Amino acid sequence: MSVRDFVKNSILNSEVYSTYDAANIALSLVIALLLGILIFLVYKRFYAGVVFSKSFAITLIGMCVLTCMVTLAISTNIVISLGMVGALSIVRFRTAVKDPLDLLYLFWSITTGITAGAGMYVLTVCAAVIIIIMIALFYHKPSSGQIYVAVIHYEGKETGDEIIRAFGKLKYYIKSRTMRGDTTELAVEVYVKKNDLFFQEKIQNIDKVKDITLIQYNGEYNG
Repeated sequence: MSVRDFVKNSILNSEVYSTYDAANIALSLVIALLLGILIFLVYKRFYAGVVFSKSFAITLIGMCVLTCMVTLAISTNIVISLGMVGALSIVRFRTAVKDPLDLLYLFWSITTGITAGAGMYVLTVCAAVIIIIMIALFYHKPSSGQIYVAVIHYEGKETGDEIIRAFGKLKYYIKSRTMRGDTTELAVEVYVKKNDLFFQEKIQNIDKVKDITLIQYNGEYNG
């Protein structure tokens, strides 16, 4: 018997890679779906960005289920597994991930699908509990106040001094000061407690102040 015949008879024609357990497959997919929904809810609850992306959140559920499906396929048929490796090797994902924490959710969703497809349900649930506790402890929204960037256009040096005094006892940092002819653009990061924006009206009423724009800022924007 040649090596080719041995591989064909012992691996490719083996019943180990051609049998299917419908109940086990259904259980794995359901668990992957439920855990994907859990990841979706955790992402929605602890999201701290400016604009919530519902499409990305739904993608987390689909990624979990599809990864489980791939794991089930390659674990039951070696021919499909080899074809799957070849197919996935030519796929290129070019969507930019702007928040580094989104990588955690993506990897969590993928690994959850893999472990659910492999039947490691206890490991999947334990890892989910640990990650949720970690996120709740170290990445929660600040409840005592908000950070804003105030962009102010004005004329005159004395006007700039009045603007600074208008912030009063608030905690602020001057981020940039740009001069364009007679007009100066001032960007100030200011920490506001309980959304008290009293300084906005005070600055607007100062002579030679053209406009003021407030931008909510969480300190984690990526270009």
